[in-house]
Amino acid sequence: MLRLGIPVIGVTDMSRAVAFWSKALNLVAAQEWKSDTWQTLNHADGSGRALGLQRSVSPSEPRPRLHLDLFTDTAEEQQAEVRRLISLGAAPVDWPLYPTDPDFVVLADPDGNIFCVVDLSHAPSGDE
Repeated sequence: MLRLGIPVIGVTDMSRAVAFWSKALNLVAAQEWKSDTWQTLNHADGSGRALGLQRSVSPSEPRPRLHLDLFTDTAEEQQAEVRRLISLGAAPVDWPLYPTDPDFVVLADPDGNIFCVVDLSHAPSGDE
């Protein structure tokens, strides 16, 4: 039976990506399938795989069709998480497609991969 696996992010610097995403989402690097071009990150509580990192030579997309949404429950939590992620190496993105009253903040990981931090108390904007 076919089932959804894990999201995979293309990265140019594996150790930097492992450090960022592990700290950002409280994940741990797994030995399973580990190679020079692949790293699986598992949930820290041992509940399984969460994210794959794969070495990529292609540049990140400025407007990707597929991206990660990271959820928070309140606007205050969203603001705190955005500040924390920036302190870990994420960068704010000058996003020209924000709706009038967005429920999300667009950031880029250290490799330039776009992701959003969404305030679920304000969701969904859905206008992007």
